[in-house]
Amino acid sequence: MDITLSIPDWVARELSHYPEFFLTHEDRMRMIIHFSKLNFEYGTGGPFAAGVFEQNTGKLISAGVNIVVPSNCSSAHAEIMALSIAQKKLETFDLGGPGIPSHGLVVNWRPCAMCYGAVLWSGVRSLVIAGSGKELEEITGFDEGPLHQDWKEELKRRGINVTDNVLSDDACEVFRAFTENNGFVYNPCRENHLK
Repeated sequence: MDITLSIPDWVARELSHYPEFFLTHEDRMRMIIHFSKLNFEYGTGGPFAAGVFEQNTGKLISAGVNIVVPSNCSSAHAEIMALSIAQKKLETFDLGGPGIPSHGLVVNWRPCAMCYGAVLWSGVRSLVIAGSGKELEEITGFDEGPLHQDWKEELKRRGINVTDNVLSDDACEVFRAFTENNGFVYNPCRENHLK
């Protein structure tokens, strides 16, 4: 049995309007946040996007968006899509391995419990996020799952640099727009589990 996950067609169209290189964290995050908004506006998934970039040059390797609902696959999160596409494109399971540039992942909020593990095993050397607080869950109702309170330090201990709070207000604006447009929350917070 085969499993095929495909990024929506609009992603390639949108990417054609962007440069090949994104020099700053803010430039990279601005693109990712824009894609997170387009994803729910096009009706292709939740308000989440991620990208893999060469850490030093800012070259975009891959972009992914959340496609859980249309693909009927709970693991089809933006991070998983972006990392998987980059690994296939570069023909390596280790995005920080010898002989290739170091890569970083940029995401419009902190990874959920599942994607945290994917960050660890992907080989990326950096993680850039718009925010890491409860705002995402409070605004949208998504359940991001449990993370250890020292999750950032654990990433750093494993050689993955974490940069937090890059355009967090912009990311939260998209979450609010998603909620105001009655976006579908496929894994809502379960109050009894969060207490």
